[in-house]
Amino acid sequence: MRDTLKHRGKRNQLADTIASKGVTDKAVLDAIRSVPRHLFMDSSFEDHAYQDKAFPIAAEQTISQPYTVAYQTALLGIKPGDKVLEIGTGSGYQTAVLLHLKARVYTVERQLELFKKTNLFFRRMGYRPKKFVFGDGYKGLPDEAPFDAIIVTAGAPWVPRPLMSQLAIGGRMVIPVGEEDQTMMLIRRASETEFERQAGGAFRFVPLLEDKG
Repeated sequence: MRDTLKHRGKRNQLADTIASKGVTDKAVLDAIRSVPRHLFMDSSFEDHAYQDKAFPIAAEQTISQPYTVAYQTALLGIKPGDKVLEIGTGSGYQTAVLLHLKARVYTVERQLELFKKTNLFFRRMGYRPKKFVFGDGYKGLPDEAPFDAIIVTAGAPWVPRPLMSQLAIGGRMVIPVGEEDQTMMLIRRASETEFERQAGGAFRFVPLLEDKG
């Protein structure tokens, strides 16, 4: 597939829709306008790419709703050069948005089928996260810690302690917490032992699975 003027026009409309829902971060909206979401989906579903909805991909996973991607990213307040850990690479769309914001991205995927497919896609498209790992997202990447930001793109029944410990002082983590439906949590590490928590909106994600890698 190619990226055409028609696709870019649809991305502009999508960004406007997301802005109307309350996401005002210009850099994040610019990323939504720039990253060709249709290329992250099977070509037979291209007509769905710029609708503001999640869509199934391989391994019974989904490419997140664009509003959700923008909402989580805006909560993190990414600055150029931030070291970001992403739990749940999936199709790579969220990764690409983070890379557009000039973050240094370390990303973990626990579904082998998706890991292989997305790794090939990254290489073909020229997306270059600092590290792309097949592993258990609950464990994070302790050897690469600390991180300025951590984004979790699957619903967790609780906040994994290993991820909290991998935040830098002043670092932020965005994670959907809950079983069936999740509450988006923003967690900031205030000191070695203190964490501040802020609850956001309600969402529904595929579950964050443990003990594979």
